[in-house]
Amino acid sequence: MALRIGVLALQGAFAEHQVALTRLGAVATQVRLAQELEGLDGLIIPGGESTTMGKLALDFGLLEPLRIFGQTHAIWGTCAGAILLSRDARRNQPLLGLMDVTVERNAFGRQTESFEVDLNVSALSTPERPFHAVFIRAPLIESVGPTVQTLAILPMDYAGRRPDLGGKIVAAQQGRLLATSFHPELTPDDRFHRYFMELAA
Repeated sequence: MALRIGVLALQGAFAEHQVALTRLGAVATQVRLAQELEGLDGLIIPGGESTTMGKLALDFGLLEPLRIFGQTHAIWGTCAGAILLSRDARRNQPLLGLMDVTVERNAFGRQTESFEVDLNVSALSTPERPFHAVFIRAPLIESVGPTVQTLAILPMDYAGRRPDLGGKIVAAQQGRLLATSFHPELTPDDRFHRYFMELAA
């Protein structure tokens, strides 16, 4: 039976995730209401604007249902979604608080300072086949708790405008919860989506 994966569709780049999941054989559905979480094997929270997304989730009565869902199901947050999953974003905004990570919003600067870089991702890539990651107004994972596994760090020579951020965490996992600072849905490489589907299964 095909996996049923939801994509939170309140705001942001949810359509690209839906396309990637469908291409891999999952039943991908958009989620805007609490009842639409029923029957799902996992959920992706996409990139976008985390403050707006959090406020909409609050308005739609989704925050607590999402917290409950994340206690027993796989959730993957990309970019803004990673911020929503965190316990601390250094700012007063609605958060799910599911992952024991602290994030810094817009750590790399404005959208004009977006960049792409090859990453070695411990869970799915090799030095011979790194993951090409797209960073757009990306957050940074400042710190992780003792039960959180670091999956990828930014290369020291990533050639961005903030060389001091080389070596910082950009992907992490806590059980079936996954957070990436970047946007795998914007590349043809489907390894992250495949990995998340394994977590959801």
